[in-house]
Amino acid sequence: MTAVLEPPTEVTAPRLLWLDLTRQCPLGCVHCYNASGTEGTHGTMTREDWVRVVDQAAGVGTRKIQLIGGEPTMLPDAAELVAYALDLGLDVEVFSNLVHVSDGWWNLFQRDRVSGATSYYSDDADEHNAITGRPSHARTRANIEKALGLGVSMRVGIVAVSDTQRVSQARRELEALGVTKIRVDRARQFGRAAQGQPPDMAELCGQCGTGKASISPTGDVSPCVMSAWMSVGNVHTTSLADIVGGTAMAQANASIRCVAGSGDGCDPDNEECSPGSPGSSCDPRT
Repeated sequence: MTAVLEPPTEVTAPRLLWLDLTRQCPLGCVHCYNASGTEGTHGTMTREDWVRVVDQAAGVGTRKIQLIGGEPTMLPDAAELVAYALDLGLDVEVFSNLVHVSDGWWNLFQRDRVSGATSYYSDDADEHNAITGRPSHARTRANIEKALGLGVSMRVGIVAVSDTQRVSQARRELEALGVTKIRVDRARQFGRAAQGQPPDMAELCGQCGTGKASISPTGDVSPCVMSAWMSVGNVHTTSLADIVGGTAMAQANASIRCVAGSGDGCDPDNEECSPGSPGSSCDPRT
């Protein structure tokens, strides 16, 4: 018998909204959930589109936005979006690979209500670089240290892509550097990690869409960044409030619960679903 998916009786505005800004990235991580890389683009969302979305997010009660990608700092308007969101009273987290951080971005990272997040894979440079596809280890590690030295709140996620990966050693190294927010997750089979297979809803953590939503570089809204194929509307044509409160979002969330359950180690009260997020193993970089 096919399960009847009933939408929730109460619509919850997204406490956390991912602004999935771009598919451009200087890295080529083997597990990247959306296959971002050097050939990626910024999509169809303009500066005005993103500003409108941030306005609408503040209007529906969103408390925090996370800039992600790709490498979000590669979008020319990203820094302006951070400042604009702060002026509206939103908290902002920037999920960067920390390979290239300009002086302007360091200034933003040090502002009140701004935090950073990144991924780290191994204390062994060769292993880390093999996963990212570029010689990124030294820069990422140095910029984690710099961020901590500047007093920037920093979360770090370790994604396990193999059974032999030096995950525990990486964690100990991060702890020695002074990182206190560290989470480990497995590689989930989306994007490059899927190796050409279609998306499998069972790979989701189960907490997608619970007080969260994601907007892609083309304006498509989905329950989370890793469920981007489950578009429930597009902000080019429909308001954010109508999309997150609509039937399509409710049905998508119910479908995820039906297949993925109530969460793979995730905390339903947690506002984030990303590396370093307290109480959550769900990781949009996987």
